[in-house]
Amino acid sequence: EYGFGIQPCPLCLEQRIAYYFAIPLAALLALGAAAGASRKVLVLGLLAIAVGMIWNAGLGAYHSGVEWGWWKGPQDCAGPINDLGGAGGLLKQLQSIRIVRCDEVQWRFLGLSLAGYNVLISLALAATALWGALKIWNGGYGSSSVSQ
Repeated sequence: EYGFGIQPCPLCLEQRIAYYFAIPLAALLALGAAAGASRKVLVLGLLAIAVGMIWNAGLGAYHSGVEWGWWKGPQDCAGPINDLGGAGGLLKQLQSIRIVRCDEVQWRFLGLSLAGYNVLISLALAATALWGALKIWNGGYGSSSVSQ
């Protein structure tokens, strides 16, 4: 989006929500781990990140299906125009608004769109969070002085 001219569609923007949730939570968990937080708190936080990333992978897969034409996307991906406000309102809005459609891929690399790469990244992050949660739950985290 910044510097590359790729404008996000409504589904693209929705896929960012999981990262807005996971990144601060991961930072808090790292601080908590350094401060000796309990294993239960760390495991629950990592499980929350994993669930969010799995949800995001599903949303990315849905978006990829919309891009490939396997199913229709939500109505807001067509850019509805609301409140025309008079006789010339429609023309004025059409001239000033660029509609970013969810079914039009703006960039592909190796056959995958950004939605496809989001699926892969989200699954990798979910797997990493689950691995960390299992490692902590099984006692593989920190020293023996970590509070249980």
